[in-house]
Amino acid sequence: MSRVCQVTGREPGFGHHVSHSHRRTKRRFDVNIQSKRYVVPSLGRTITLRVSARGIKVIDARGIEAVVADLQRRGVRL
Repeated sequence: MSRVCQVTGREPGFGHHVSHSHRRTKRRFDVNIQSKRYVVPSLGRTITLRVSARGIKVIDARGIEAVVADLQRRGVRL
């Protein structure tokens, strides 16, 4: 499963491990993705979203109804 937030669209970043001797090897900075269930009264059911910690804060600030409307406009399957 990909580590992409459904709300914010954040994806993993890539970079290097840098050792004490300054040798560099590839690494991946994963996003803090969590599965969260939300009750959506307009849909009459619960939905499960894969959201980052920042995505959870966005939902808290804007409300689940507004976020679901944006997701549906973008064509995200719920």
